[in-house]
Amino acid sequence: MGTGNFKNGGPGADGHARFPFMNMTMGTHPNEGKPNTAKLTVIMCTYNRCQSLGRALESAASLALPESVEWEILVVDNNSSDQTRTVAESFCNRFPGRFRYLSEPRQGKSYALNSGIREAAGDILAFMDDDVTVDPDWLQRLTAGLQDGEWVGAGGRIVPVWNSSPPRWLSLESKYAAGPLVAFHPKPNAGELHQAPIGTNMAFRKEMFERYGTFRTDLGPRPGTELRNEDTEFGERLLASGERFHYEPSAIVYHPVPDNRINKKYFQAWWFHKGEANVRQFGVQPGTKYYLAGVPVYLLRRFAKWTVKWMLCVDPAERFSNKLSAWENAGEIRECFRAASIARKTPANCSA
Repeated sequence: MGTGNFKNGGPGADGHARFPFMNMTMGTHPNEGKPNTAKLTVIMCTYNRCQSLGRALESAASLALPESVEWEILVVDNNSSDQTRTVAESFCNRFPGRFRYLSEPRQGKSYALNSGIREAAGDILAFMDDDVTVDPDWLQRLTAGLQDGEWVGAGGRIVPVWNSSPPRWLSLESKYAAGPLVAFHPKPNAGELHQAPIGTNMAFRKEMFERYGTFRTDLGPRPGTELRNEDTEFGERLLASGERFHYEPSAIVYHPVPDNRINKKYFQAWWFHKGEANVRQFGVQPGTKYYLAGVPVYLLRRFAKWTVKWMLCVDPAERFSNKLSAWENAGEIRECFRAASIARKTPANCSA
């Protein structure tokens, strides 16, 4: 889930970023002054977004890195039915050796991510989505701190780009806006990052996947569900093992806020699936004793509490935040019930 503020940003009418351009000599990188000889792969998974994919790839084609750096853009097509392959291969033809196309027929973003990891030529892997744009120095700034052994992962700032004014029922200061709108800016300055970065602006040393495994395929979006957590679960897995991440706020990704997301049904569905993913990732609270039809009683109580707060609240933004809390709890309840139903149908293992 994204965190941070929601100041508007992104490309202006001239196609340049609304944030001041920061050239390669500005700012302080963790490895400033050291020769950069890394091999980098940017993995971009895509599914039926051929129009936005073209803009994202055009942005990636403008990346600027030192001549000593070997880098590539690996486009992983997750079984698209539109013109995705045509768009991707047009960039492979325009920029031979820079862009590569890979098809992953198994439906689900985690399958696509894991295929990209296996096929990547780089020893540092960066990730961006198929609907974002970046500044030319994004990749250099995001990965500069991963050249030595201090940091194994990195995250950058994600800025939502609005085409219209936010509705009255949405509080941009609420955590319930950050996730669906994809925003991330946990701290103003560069330094150690104590939380998992977000999937559209993160990088890891490839050896981390070899050491800790890849993205969980029971998490992550696929057609018909907005189930998430595949990115943050991996980051939290590394943090729990004592690995360290770096946050670089000057490595900016601009994420559009499409009009079809600015409706209550989208937010409700997103947080419902987020609740499902939370249970898959974390399970239920340790020491839980009381269940009803496989659902922890504390979840039912929490759902009742947020439903009452939603019904009684007058302020539109606070009222909707309370409703989203109830929907997140509903997703947790649904996933607990689903898991319990499967467990009841699965015969117990017998041992001799």
